[in-house]
Parts: sequence; C-alpha cells; structure tokens
Amino acid sequence: MNKPPRKKNPTFGIAVFIVVAVLLVIATLFYNAIKDKREFDSQNTPSPTLSSGAAAAAAVTRPASGAAQ
Repeated sequence: MNKPPRKKNPTFGIAVFIVVAVLLVIATLFYNAIKDKREFDSQNTPSPTLSSGAAAAAAVTRPASGAAQ
C-alpha cells in the first residue's frame, strides 16, 4: 500500500544551478556596462562654457546690423 519514496533527480538540480550561474554572469555584465557608460559620460560631457564662449566670440567678430562700414 505504501509507495516507495521517489529518488531525486540530480540532473535537475545541476540544471537549475547552471541557469542561475549564467543569469548571474549576464546580470554582472549588464551592471558593469551601465556603470562604465555612466562613468564615461560623466568624464566626457562637453563643457557648457565653451559653447557660450564660442557664441560670444562670434558675436564680437560679427558687426551689428546697420553698423557703418
């Protein structure tokens, strides 16, 4: 009447372990890529003073409209 206990399948446990390990590696790669991109972007942002300085220099060299020539 009593059923014999089922044997556990060790292959299933190994498969779960491999899937979890691969997901951890992928997550680590994404984390490092995002972190490095943010670090790169923060180091290589264009300086806002250059663009405003260039606009001011262009305004100085260009004569105002209606100025005597």
